[in-house]
Amino acid sequence: MADASLTALYQDIILDHYRRPRNKGTLDRASVSVPMRNPLCGDEITLELEMNGDEISDLRFTGRGCSISQASTSMMTEMVKGKRADEVGVIGERFRAMIMGDADAASDAVLDKARALAGVARFPARVKCALLAWNALERGLAEFAARSDTADPETER
Repeated sequence: MADASLTALYQDIILDHYRRPRNKGTLDRASVSVPMRNPLCGDEITLELEMNGDEISDLRFTGRGCSISQASTSMMTEMVKGKRADEVGVIGERFRAMIMGDADAASDAVLDKARALAGVARFPARVKCALLAWNALERGLAEFAARSDTADPETER
């Protein structure tokens, strides 16, 4: 019975984030904007990050897709807002491990509500849906870091 109630709770969390996504919209001053599409199912998002140095001070997304992709994106935005890029990297690695079936990662408290998506590991066709936003985030952070490296004030002297 406990497994059934946990499954129901996880479904409720996923549906809540799908129906009432957090951080959906656009930013006035995005530091980087990353469009990402899953050609297998048509999920698409554009993730915008506002960076303050190495910290994600704000982020928003637009797009459409299945409940898994949209819920995963909504949960991700809540988890990483206010975090430094290195912290986000650790969280992203744990999330990716969980989605690939790692039971230890699925119980890691750092993933908070996103643990509701652990069951995606049983459905390989849905893995890309769950990882879409995380791939966009990784790309966005890399693009921002590359741009920041080339704009280093020390090299402009």
